[in-house]
Amino acid sequence: NGSEERPSFVLATLPGLEGAQGWLAALLCGAYVLALTGNCAVLLAVRLERSLHAPMYLFLCMLAAIDLALSSSTVPRVLCFYWFGSREIGFGACLLQMFLIHALSAVESTVLLAMAVDRYVAICHPLRHAAILTNAATAKIGLAAMARGVLFFLPLPLLLLPLPFCGSRALSHSFCLHQDVMNLACANTTPSVVYGLTAILLVMGLDAVLICLSYVLILKAVLRLGAWQERLKVFGTCVAHICVVLAFYVPLIGLSVVHRFGRDLAPLVHVTMGNIYILVPAVLNPIIYGVRTKQIQRRILSLL
Repeated sequence: NGSEERPSFVLATLPGLEGAQGWLAALLCGAYVLALTGNCAVLLAVRLERSLHAPMYLFLCMLAAIDLALSSSTVPRVLCFYWFGSREIGFGACLLQMFLIHALSAVESTVLLAMAVDRYVAICHPLRHAAILTNAATAKIGLAAMARGVLFFLPLPLLLLPLPFCGSRALSHSFCLHQDVMNLACANTTPSVVYGLTAILLVMGLDAVLICLSYVLILKAVLRLGAWQERLKVFGTCVAHICVVLAFYVPLIGLSVVHRFGRDLAPLVHVTMGNIYILVPAVLNPIIYGVRTKQIQRRILSLL
């Protein structure tokens, strides 16, 4: 139980592109600044615009806060690696980063499910929407989402904590993910494998199924409307949320596929997919809702 079992892990570089790390760092930094600016603008716009103090926009604020926390828990460390060549990350810092990434992703998945339910109630039961989804109920859903993320994913670092790491310490991403760190342990990782897969299925997997179910019910309600113009207008209120769901789940599924079946893929694929998973939702979410929501557009323009 000495220092040999508490190693520093080595973050992955982009193989073959070492000479372009300055440009890659500038690109990553630009995306990070865009994510910070966009999500802070959404938070400020909703805070200042009283007409946006409604459940849908409060959920949007939760998404913005999660994206800020998720990107800030990874990107600054990656930039230190690119700019200063600091490729090592301590054992404790790695487990903390791993927990934050997985827990915040679970919270975001839960909030996306809550937004789908909000759209379902607003379209299928419009007269009951204000009574069911009050601001107080929205706040409780946010707290429940946080508790769910922490409770489901806190065991991941705890299961890795006692394991010895005596072989390679090179990660396949520029930050710490559970399966990536677990694969470096030189001990039986079956409990960690089983729990990690179970947590993913019970949180992200279940949320994805329920979101799809919500939209099946929404689609049935929309198709019962008379005119096509009315159908398009009602379903148009869901377009932004559908785009945000895709921006979250497509990189998540891609990263999971790369981990499960991509052992023979080039290291560049692993690093790229990891960066896409962290940054794409944080960059796209404020852009999507900024384009689709006139009140947010007007408030941001007035602030500028």
